[in-house]
Amino acid sequence: MIIHPWTGRTIVTSLFFFVLLILGPVPGASAAENETIPASHFASADLVRGVPPGWVLDRKAGTVNLRLEKAEEDFIVHLVSDRKSSFGIKKEIHVDLREYPYLTWQWKAIRLPRGGDVRKAATDDQAVQLYVAFPATGFPAVLNTPIIGYIWDNEAPRGWTGRSDQIGGGKLRYIVVRNKTDRVGEWYAERRNLYEDFQKLFRDLKGVDTVTYGIQFHINSQYTKSEAEGCIGNVFFSRQDTKGMTTSVPFPVVR
Repeated sequence: MIIHPWTGRTIVTSLFFFVLLILGPVPGASAAENETIPASHFASADLVRGVPPGWVLDRKAGTVNLRLEKAEEDFIVHLVSDRKSSFGIKKEIHVDLREYPYLTWQWKAIRLPRGGDVRKAATDDQAVQLYVAFPATGFPAVLNTPIIGYIWDNEAPRGWTGRSDQIGGGKLRYIVVRNKTDRVGEWYAERRNLYEDFQKLFRDLKGVDTVTYGIQFHINSQYTKSEAEGCIGNVFFSRQDTKGMTTSVPFPVVR
């Protein structure tokens, strides 16, 4: 898997992240009167310089293979990685988890990287990953950015939580939501109480802000030297637990 979605494998501060810290929050993510805040919603398959409008490419290694596809009435992100690939897209979004504690999304794994296991740095690959970042708690940001990663792993059991073994990843905390026991090629709806996950995963850290900094979708298979493929659909924050969605019932296959 990616070592640190906002910073990369080596201890080098991301220019994009550093500039955002200097400029401060970008307005537009506050929706005090709304029950939900969309984190990703794609109106068409159009890309701007290879990424959806409003998003930034985060390429760690290899070839970027990304496209937007029509899925029923929505458009979803389709990611494909080869034996050398590690890449994703990210955007800034500021949501106070005390007001909007729930995170809901849809995703599908099509090909899992062979032998991927988040618990080992040498096999840390996944077909689809969703990250939520929080403001840096110190300087340099590369070492002080708290991040929660919801991942579809191979070997790690569902429900496993832990820190990254990658260099500089001490504040990157994982939750394995799906693994090889789940069906590939089918959509699943996920719902997490992000605020509760936040409190559990960062209880050892001080000064972590409950307001999110950004989200990222990612894929990689360069450590296992295999291939991976996955999709992710709409992502949103909500005030209340969304009705009619369960984490155990897959969506119909998108055709």
